[in-house]
Amino acid sequence: MHDRYGGWALVTGASSGIGEAFAEALAERGFPLVLVARRKDRLDALASRLAAAHRVETLVLAEDLAQPGACERIRNAVGARDVGLLVNNAGFGFSGRFAETDIDGNAEMIALNCAAVVRLTQILLPPMLARKRGGVIVVASLAGYQADPWFAVYGATKAFDLVFAEALWCELLGSGVDVLAVSPGETRTEFHERAHAKRQFTGMTPASVVEIALASLGKKPSVVTGLLNRVLALSGKLFPRRMVIHVTGAVLARRTLVTTSSELRRRPWK
Repeated sequence: MHDRYGGWALVTGASSGIGEAFAEALAERGFPLVLVARRKDRLDALASRLAAAHRVETLVLAEDLAQPGACERIRNAVGARDVGLLVNNAGFGFSGRFAETDIDGNAEMIALNCAAVVRLTQILLPPMLARKRGGVIVVASLAGYQADPWFAVYGATKAFDLVFAEALWCELLGSGVDVLAVSPGETRTEFHERAHAKRQFTGMTPASVVEIALASLGKKPSVVTGLLNRVLALSGKLFPRRMVIHVTGAVLARRTLVTTSSELRRRPWK
């Protein structure tokens, strides 16, 4: 894989979960790494561990990609390093009734999950095209395959990521640059903490998600990880849209907020 894409791999949201698993897997494959996330202490610990285990060079960049100028600061810090693989993984979501969620938090979510993905990709893509080799992975979500009551904004941002990556895949055919959208379902990460979910997420491990993504890069425009998740993604094409929305809302309320859609609707508005 390193011979195919060359250069450094840049991973956003690398301090935990799927991003950390991407960093581990790419270090094993010989990529020097640019590690990007907000939490510098975690990045430093990860960089030290990967350098010791795999003898790869690392560059730690503590940046909040939701903030103005972050992508440009990353570009300047990367400098002349040849980035051959970009993993757009950083993101977060909120659960709850949309009207009661934090307006600034939703704006930050859109900035991170959507705008930063577009901006960083557009910054790092031209050198890949000039070299006629490279790869871009966008971490979308099963949530992007249908409307998500109680996760309304998050699901919409992941639908954006999915269709953005699939469109780029088509545009770049024959250019030497591969693009993939990877859509995990429920995964054992820290996502639930910031999402205000009332239970720890189960499902696949981050390492399993990453192995599926890396095996799919260069072979297809997008992949949903896990058989059950693929069936759920297909359901939106097989059943009436109204039914899928209701069922999705019921499942998300029960599995994430530990209640029912009916109970949520009955609650007084704040």
